[in-house]
Amino acid sequence: MTTIKILGSGCAKCRTLHTKVQELVATNGLTATVTKVEDLVEIMKYGILSTPGLVVNEQVKSAGSVPKDDQILAWLREG
Repeated sequence: MTTIKILGSGCAKCRTLHTKVQELVATNGLTATVTKVEDLVEIMKYGILSTPGLVVNEQVKSAGSVPKDDQILAWLREG
């Protein structure tokens, strides 16, 4: 099972990424757990300087932007 974490304090981009990832998982029949991490200390452990962050199986895939759907889907399928 793929583990996905959305890192962010709750800004608009963070919420957008969280919603987008949940929709991609559901519509593509992927088996994954999606977690939103809002704790600043926990976010800092991943070494990102800006949110939102996307972490797939403990690997940071993006930070500071909302990637395009096809890129997110590629990362999730690598899982």
